[in-house]
Amino acid sequence: MSIFVNPFSRSSRAGDAWFCVGSVSSYPNIDECTRVAEHRPCGEKSVPGCRVFHIPRHDSSEATEVAIDDWKDPDMGGDTKDQVMVFQYKGRFVAVNHECPHSSYPLSNGLPFDIEDFGVVLSSGIQCPKHDWSFDLHTGRSDRGNYRLQVWEVQQNLKQGGHGEMEVWVRRKKRNG
Repeated sequence: MSIFVNPFSRSSRAGDAWFCVGSVSSYPNIDECTRVAEHRPCGEKSVPGCRVFHIPRHDSSEATEVAIDDWKDPDMGGDTKDQVMVFQYKGRFVAVNHECPHSSYPLSNGLPFDIEDFGVVLSSGIQCPKHDWSFDLHTGRSDRGNYRLQVWEVQQNLKQGGHGEMEVWVRRKKRNG
């Protein structure tokens, strides 16, 4: 007897469930050092380089997209600590908390960059423009202090009935310990 568990079904920890944040083709590929939220060509349109979603901790099925300019408005964006920013940097999708853990500034204004050592790319990061602190986009570690940016899990899955179109799904990483 085999048991199949759907990874996208609602779990007992509903705030940690997977949430679809759109099709892969709706995200421009950021590959230069400009502000993440800056508009870029994507298909035939010009769209922001990232999208922000309010995903309540108690139930991710209540998630809503937040306009970049409305991130701080509690009526539009909810609690800023429950906002995730999703973007594609150099072909890889990234999902992190929208708010800088050091200064509570929106990281959609941040600058993505490669973390290098002697010309070898080790990882990628984002720099908060408020105080110039940087965070690794894969581990969340800060370049100063003990602040850590929450990094979300990201998956790309085939859209059901989408004829080969892929979707991006995110969820909060489970804490160990």
